[in-house]
Amino acid sequence: MRIALMAAAAALSVAACSTAPEKPPVAAVPEIPTTSTASEAVANLASASGSLVSGRVKLVPMGKGVHITGVVGGLPAGSSHGFHVHEKGDCSAADASSAGAHFNPFNTAHGKAESGVHHAGDMDNIVADAEGVARIDVHVAGVTLGGGAVNDIASRALIVHAAADDYRSQPAGNAGARVACGLITVTR
Repeated sequence: MRIALMAAAAALSVAACSTAPEKPPVAAVPEIPTTSTASEAVANLASASGSLVSGRVKLVPMGKGVHITGVVGGLPAGSSHGFHVHEKGDCSAADASSAGAHFNPFNTAHGKAESGVHHAGDMDNIVADAEGVARIDVHVAGVTLGGGAVNDIASRALIVHAAADDYRSQPAGNAGARVACGLITVTR
């Protein structure tokens, strides 16, 4: 019995000293560039899909992203609309389909900005006042302005959609037709 106890103690001692199995290596998270080379850009939003929606916004690098301010008019009073950066700087198609899909350089699911997984080009809905004017004041985190990094939004398009983004439907939030489109143009 004594020998059996000593053998068991020795086995436990050896087990305690052995190394735990190695965990698989964790994939490195790519470093997202945060430095913009441009200090300002504008987007003149022109009507699309037969709408009367238009506007002008200014884009300025701020913190770890880009801040967008301006106005969009011609919207129905009190309405909400999807507002996104799209992958191509091309508003030539009458329905703005030439702007491509949402800007999504990291191949993520569509969602609500600042609330988990979302495209780099996803922003919260804009809301029109009683006169049909939406005052834009949004911050797009994780993107740059100029420099050509994978997350650079310069020379891409800003799109206003006919309906509100539901932040869930894939791949684009079920926000409907593209009613305004503007090229993000660096001005300095």
